[in-house]
Amino acid sequence: MMDCPEPNVKVDAGLPTVLVAAIALIDVDGRVLIAQRPEGKSMAGLWEFPGGKVEEGEIPEAALIRECKEELDIDITAACLASFAFASHTYEKFHLLMPLYLCRKWEGLVRGMEGQATKWVKIRDLGEYPMPPADAPLVAMLRDFF
Repeated sequence: MMDCPEPNVKVDAGLPTVLVAAIALIDVDGRVLIAQRPEGKSMAGLWEFPGGKVEEGEIPEAALIRECKEELDIDITAACLASFAFASHTYEKFHLLMPLYLCRKWEGLVRGMEGQATKWVKIRDLGEYPMPPADAPLVAMLRDFF
């Protein structure tokens, strides 16, 4: 039998599962957009893929369309979203399940609507930015894919 490394996930953590959809917007130069978590939020100062919590009765694609408009002032369509990977990570008070979608086409100019800093980064340089623990495996997958 093969030995597997111990995951950070307990089989039954007894914690609520939170579904958050994230997006890797990729520009014509092959850079990906990251946003900095603002002061006053948990993990403030860390960089992350834009996105947000999927609301009750909402599908992840609809959450991304809504969040991109609210947070970045851009319009995307479900047809331009490609599911890529997901993160499953246990934090102290909840378990995060986060699908990551790729998107290369949107309407409008990206701007942080909630005061958050945004930055276009070469995919190979993503590791230079401190990110929440759940994002780390997604960064590695993006680097390997591109």
